[in-house]
Formats: sequence, C-alpha cells, structure tokens
Amino acid sequence: MAKRWTGLFAIFSMLCLLAACVNPGTQEAGQSAPNSGGDGPKRIAFFGFAKANSFANATFAGIEEYAKANQAEAEFFDPNFDAQVQLRQIQDAITAKRFDVFVVQANDGTVVVPALQSAVQNGITVVVEFTPVGTKYDTALVQVPGTVTLVDVPVDNGRKLGELGVDACKSKNATPCRVAYLEGMKSLPLDNARTEAVTSTLRAGGAEVVASVEGGYTRESGRKAMQDVLQATPEVDVVIGSSQAIAGAEGVAQGKGVLLIGNGGSRQAVEAVQQQRWFGITYVPEKTAGAKAAELGLAKARGKQVPEANSSTDLAAGAGKGTQQTLAGVTGEYDE
Repeated sequence: MAKRWTGLFAIFSMLCLLAACVNPGTQEAGQSAPNSGGDGPKRIAFFGFAKANSFANATFAGIEEYAKANQAEAEFFDPNFDAQVQLRQIQDAITAKRFDVFVVQANDGTVVVPALQSAVQNGITVVVEFTPVGTKYDTALVQVPGTVTLVDVPVDNGRKLGELGVDACKSKNATPCRVAYLEGMKSLPLDNARTEAVTSTLRAGGAEVVASVEGGYTRESGRKAMQDVLQATPEVDVVIGSSQAIAGAEGVAQGKGVLLIGNGGSRQAVEAVQQQRWFGITYVPEKTAGAKAAELGLAKARGKQVPEANSSTDLAAGAGKGTQQTLAGVTGEYDE
C-alpha cells in the first residue's frame, strides 16, 4: 500500500507540473484572464447613463472610434438611468469574462463601488468616466484602488458655475444681484455637493441667491422650475442650471433681462453662448473625453503606465468655463 500511495503521489505531482497547478489566492485553473497585457485585440465594455442620453452617446462615440483605430472593440450597456440595473450589468460582465476594459459612467457612484472592486480583483482595467465613484465629490483622486479616473469633479464644476454667475452679475452691474439656481436632483448626493459649491461661490462673490429649486435635466423640468421661480421671485438677474433645464427656462425668461448659464456643452448650448442668448456654460468635449477614457483603459490593459487621476476639464478650452471668448471656433460634440 505504501508503494501504491507513493506511485499515486508521483503521478499527481507530475500532472500538477504539466497543468501548472494554481496556489490558493491566485487565478483558478481554467479561468480566463481578461487583463493579460500585450498589444493584441481588446474588448471594452461601456456602462453609460443610458442610450437615450445624448451625452452618454457622445462618450461612446469617442470610445468606439478610438477602439476601432487601436485593435479593440467596444460595447454599450444600457441601464436606462437605473443604478441597480447598471450594477447588475457590471456584475454580469465580470462573470462573463468577455471584457478587458470597463469604462464606467455611473448613474450612482456609491452603488457601483463593490462591483468595481470585484472587477479590479478579476484583472479587468476600470476607467471611471465623468461621474466620481465613491463618496467624495471634491476630488478626481481614485476612490476605488486599482481604477483610473477621468472625471468632472462636481465641486469644481459647481465652483465654475458660481464664478460664471458672479461674472454675469458684474456684467449686469446689478446691486444686489439676484441669482436663481436650478439644481439637478435633490435626491442625488452628487447634485447636493454641486449645489453647495454653486451657492457658496455666488455668496462669496456678493450675489444674493434668491432661489434654489430642482431644475432637473430636461427642457420640461427646467421650464416648470423657471415658472415657479418667477412666480415666487419676479425680479431675477441670473439663472443657472443644467443646459437642458436652461434650454427650457429660456422661453419663460425671454424679455425679462435674465442672464442664463448652463451646465453642459452640447452644440445647442455652445451656439446659445456664441449668439449671446446665454451668458456662459461649463464645457467638456465629451466625445474627446470618451476617446481619452478608451486610451487610458487600453494602455493600462496592455501593460503601460498611465496617470491614475485625471480631470476631463483639462481637455476643454478655458478649463471648462465656456464664454463667448473661450468658445470661439468650438462647435460642441453632441446634440441635446
């Protein structure tokens, strides 16, 4: 029996050597390794806000264009603005082991944290695009170790909106200068952080914030918010909100001498500033940002060193503050 067990052990040892037995804590035998390095073909999964969203489509257009030019394929996963659906899509993509790179445009940056941690542990390169992932909204620094960021920092974005508001007040020479802010969604911590940055910057610049109401991200929600503001406070000098909301507010405010500032750089918003219908916008070239996210992700997946923390506003003229001067010659990269 002793000789028999010795022989069986020898056979097992030889099989382990031939099959490259895996130690505990390393990748299991037979499991594929998405992020295996090298310059070969790669697959990118894009988890965007929604396919119905023109901003997310601009991001994907940049990702897909860069991927095709660099031996890669890209696929858009559509959660239709649902954070829980997006979470399940990320989890399913990890299980499927089909993708080397995830580009994540999170609907809720806290919900997806565990899934992105799992993706990193499974050897997938993760690029956090536009929306921070984590609980901090004042930094572009990595909050999920192992990921790469390319984000529009919400607090910085809010500060720039507030600074544009102060500039608008100065151009209007209004004393006091009354400003209404049509914030995004009160239920989102990200929007609350942005709202605080906008209003504190306005007050520090001497403006009076006469209203802060939910303006949302559609023309209709902006139109209604503007009606509510003017009903409660007829005398308003400056109104700030998402570009979609400001597009809706524009018709309501027409003829009242209100200066408008939008958060977002669609072709229509850029044109409104260039035509002096709006005072300014925050501007990020989002198709360019999508291409940059793909560039960072593919480079890291192929074993190259890339900067961990990146700001998408670094890609924009005027560091994201879009005025008639800084937007000269700019057309925008997506349609509302």
